[in-house]
Amino acid sequence: MKKFEEQKFNIPALKGLSAKSVEEHLKLYSGYVKNTNLILEKITQYESYIKEDAFAPYVIGELKRRFSFEYNGMRNHEVYFSFFEGGSTPLSEESALRKTIETEMGSFENFLTAFKNLATITRGIGWAVLWYDNKNDRLITSWVDEQHLGQLNNAIPLLMLDMWEHSYVYDYQPSGKKQYVEDFFENLNWEIVEKRYKETNS
Repeated sequence: MKKFEEQKFNIPALKGLSAKSVEEHLKLYSGYVKNTNLILEKITQYESYIKEDAFAPYVIGELKRRFSFEYNGMRNHEVYFSFFEGGSTPLSEESALRKTIETEMGSFENFLTAFKNLATITRGIGWAVLWYDNKNDRLITSWVDEQHLGQLNNAIPLLMLDMWEHSYVYDYQPSGKKQYVEDFFENLNWEIVEKRYKETNS
């Protein structure tokens, strides 16, 4: 069976986020990759004796349910960590993404304020996400609970901000969530986000 492979990221020193925090966070990502592969192996295993074990179909059902959590946890983190590679880079005034944001949301500053509010005000663990809806050619912001509840079908995540406490509590404590969000944007390589946007329109 073909396995998913763990990606490696070249992450420079970050403002606010310590190397230790990033290291531990990457271990969690590694766990998602491992569990995604393990679940697929277990599904194959249970399917091989489904006729002999009356409980096998129920186990398979629960494994498939869990698969979406582990798989999305893997993919979400791959998007998130990619934003730190190459160092902090602003979004060009002339970029296609910036112009789209300004057209749809009034100004780039309006978008930043709304997105930061989404990340800091929404209760619980999950992700603040900027999506591109390629069916209607528009941008949408929304919240994803945990790793997998609230994903927008057929929409492509352009920007994903991890708001699970493990992403910031080591350096910021629970009360420092707002500063973590501010520092995320200080560390963000907007060229990666712009590239993702361009790829949706290619």
